[in-house]
Amino acid sequence: MALAPRLEQYLNRKAIAFSERPIETVTSFEAAVMASGEDRGSILRASLLIDLEGALMVVHPFDSALDLEAIQQLTGRRLQPLTARQADRLFSDCDPGFHPAIGGAYDVPVLLEDEVAQWPQAVLSSGTDSSLLRLEGGNLRLALAGARRGHLVIKGQGGSEGTALTLEEVAAKLQKLYRLPPMPALALRILRLTANPEASARELAELIEFDPSLTAQIMRYARSALFNYPGQIQSVQEAVTRVLGFDRVAHVALGIASVRAFDVPREGALGMDQFWRHSLYNAFLCQKMAEMCNADKGLAYLCGLLHNFGLLLIGHLFPGEFEELNRLREVNQDVSMRSLEQQVFGDADGQEVLAVGHGAIGGILHRLWQLPDAVVKAAGVHQQPDYHGDHEVYVLMVQLANGLLKQQGIGDEFNPDDLEALSGRLGLSEDDVESLSAEIGKVGAELDDLARSLTA
Repeated sequence: MALAPRLEQYLNRKAIAFSERPIETVTSFEAAVMASGEDRGSILRASLLIDLEGALMVVHPFDSALDLEAIQQLTGRRLQPLTARQADRLFSDCDPGFHPAIGGAYDVPVLLEDEVAQWPQAVLSSGTDSSLLRLEGGNLRLALAGARRGHLVIKGQGGSEGTALTLEEVAAKLQKLYRLPPMPALALRILRLTANPEASARELAELIEFDPSLTAQIMRYARSALFNYPGQIQSVQEAVTRVLGFDRVAHVALGIASVRAFDVPREGALGMDQFWRHSLYNAFLCQKMAEMCNADKGLAYLCGLLHNFGLLLIGHLFPGEFEELNRLREVNQDVSMRSLEQQVFGDADGQEVLAVGHGAIGGILHRLWQLPDAVVKAAGVHQQPDYHGDHEVYVLMVQLANGLLKQQGIGDEFNPDDLEALSGRLGLSEDDVESLSAEIGKVGAELDDLARSLTA
């Protein structure tokens, strides 16, 4: 067990006393924090920004999110987040993603969130994936000597734990406090049709063809390179019977029709454009996994497609807070969505219930809309690591898909995840996971085109 070499040399050269906290080897700093059992209120995070003048480190509490406007006012610089790859190059002697919050060791200037200077102790990354670094208050201030200080974060530390309320309690409060949108009439008719085991492709096609826009989107989907159908497709019924199948058409149509319940901007990391991109990729991977796991392919596709509806509901009900959350997601690229949601809603007057996260919110909406139980559960707990319970296989598929997509820079989920553990619980081999990752590259262009068409 050892610190990153440059960090250890810096601390020894400055005669700064420290101790190490060993942990099991993990894949991310977020996972290290969870594994350590340390009080999250004493943990520091390093966020890396850059402009033409060079890199800058912002040192702030782990459960806080950067306010880029405040940083610009303090520095007079238009700084943007470094990508993970750029940051790893800057910390070349560290394990990927494990960046110590001591810029002096890497010749990077530091901005320090004001409150941290008064902390009696702090825990931070050691630069390795097997330990954390602990500094007492005086030594912490020595290690960060020379840092410029200011108020740099949004709403301080998140004060609400998402697990404090049950889904039933949150549902009751949401229905009491807010007017939740009903399922659009067309979506409801599609849902009722799918519940009828005797329903035919002709009935589904006729229902879809009542809506010209939905018809055009389904036809565009069937004609996409995803399916490489060699002949001509002239009607929705042909799309159902020859190319897509009843379940896939019904589920895509249900998703498209349901989204019409929400008024959400297209732009940004959480906007409608990226929502559709993330959802389509996740649904595609879930369906592939279902084939490997002997699960229901249609149900798996629907779970992946609808798992993020909670974000749309938040954007619909709270446009101002959603705009803030959208901005925080773009600026704080290494922070989990749960942390950001707690920043925005954890201490907001009357809105604390929303700090449970968009997953739980989406699950509640799906339950009110009487969607299948597996869809409710996959949405409701997809942010919960180590979930065990009803419809577990569908939850795990959504979580694994999100983890694989995160590696490709797709989606909004930056929660710590263990892909090996997730795939193992699904009974998938390393080769299976590699083939799923390869599939993302094969169909990426077609899924991107489809996502753009759904928001056009």
